[in-house]
Amino acid sequence: MTHTFPYHALVYIFQLLIYKSLFFQPLQTVRFTVSDQTGALINQSAVVDQQNDLVTFSVTSSLNQTSTVLFDIKHSLICYKPVSQESCFLRKMEQSDYKNVNSVLHESARKVAGRGYRQMEFLGVLAASQVNVSSLEEPLQALCQDRSVHWTRRTEGPGKQRLVYFCIDICFPSNICVSVCFYYLPE
Repeated sequence: MTHTFPYHALVYIFQLLIYKSLFFQPLQTVRFTVSDQTGALINQSAVVDQQNDLVTFSVTSSLNQTSTVLFDIKHSLICYKPVSQESCFLRKMEQSDYKNVNSVLHESARKVAGRGYRQMEFLGVLAASQVNVSSLEEPLQALCQDRSVHWTRRTEGPGKQRLVYFCIDICFPSNICVSVCFYYLPE
């Protein structure tokens, strides 16, 4: 007894496979180790979700503490969730941020040498500008559900009267490493 598969069923299966390949791209994880400014090794991974235009970095320090940085390309936001803080910090993406995160989205080599270009960014935390977490998009809500969220703004530096409270080092496959340092601005 021979069974034949109906033609319309084959067409349906083929259409389903095409649909899945177009709309259900698997998450891609890129892992690499770099050295920070002191020479200590930092383990990093970047989870790329091209379907939702998200790149999530997990940055693990030599003390085995992990901070998270989420690039929400669709909404032009970066959210920092430092392990040592009870807050998340939010800022708008700038042109250089798009360039750096695109190196993760489109880089084929996936290799970072520890001797790339290093830059320092200072973000002033606007303590009085707390964000209602429920007003954020889903990925940011999920990341910061148990924390307060504050806007930040890029500055030239903390000045002599301000202390830098903490920094997060992020390296990209384009051999650019950025130390993002936070301090609190007066209200």
